[in-house]
Amino acid sequence: MVSGGSAIRGSRVGSGPMGEQDRGVHADRIAVSYWDVHGNETVRHFAANLPEEEIPEVIDSPTSGLPAGRDKDNPPQLAKNEPYKTHLAYVKERRSEDEAKQILEDALTKLRERRGTSA
Repeated sequence: MVSGGSAIRGSRVGSGPMGEQDRGVHADRIAVSYWDVHGNETVRHFAANLPEEEIPEVIDSPTSGLPAGRDKDNPPQLAKNEPYKTHLAYVKERRSEDEAKQILEDALTKLRERRGTSA
């Protein structure tokens, strides 16, 4: 048999006449609505004494998984995904050898200037 502690099974440990109004359902709360691009509304509750700058402007909507903002008329837009590119498309975007050498030389020059060395 385990002994120790005076909590009765099922009682709220630590609750008492002092401070109970600051926790749980008794605390003063404000409701803040968030909307995603599909018009889904999510309501989050925050402590009434929480400063306005600590309430987030954007959250992830649990309904759609998209960003949701506090402005109903102008919610965050969907992220723009780039279409899939083939390997050939990336090869065509590569710089020429001369451009690559110039970029490398510029980067090395800047690095040497920061270190105070010359080569």
